[in-house]
Amino acid sequence: MRFQVVFLNSAKLDLQELKTCITKNSGQQAWQASYGKLKEAVHGLEDFPLKGKVPEEIQSLNLTQYRQVISGMNRIIYEIRQQTVFIHIVCDTRKDMRSLLTKRLLRI
Repeated sequence: MRFQVVFLNSAKLDLQELKTCITKNSGQQAWQASYGKLKEAVHGLEDFPLKGKVPEEIQSLNLTQYRQVISGMNRIIYEIRQQTVFIHIVCDTRKDMRSLLTKRLLRI
């Protein structure tokens, strides 16, 4: 059974920020390579949404519907609800996730 993948607005904004950062620091080719890996990882979630693990930062909150996959130097944080995968965050693996989550909560 295939799952539908939905990018939430927050994840769309993350992609724009990531593109700007990678293009500025490493060039268009680096962005294209990174984006290709991200697309591959997202397409994999259509068939195998449980392949990701629960992120450490979220595990302590017992929110097991949230998972992550790593794509190159990027994390994709997503939630599974019925037959839909909701992508919440796309960020660099070096980013402090606790700060990012706090920032997101304050932005709402």
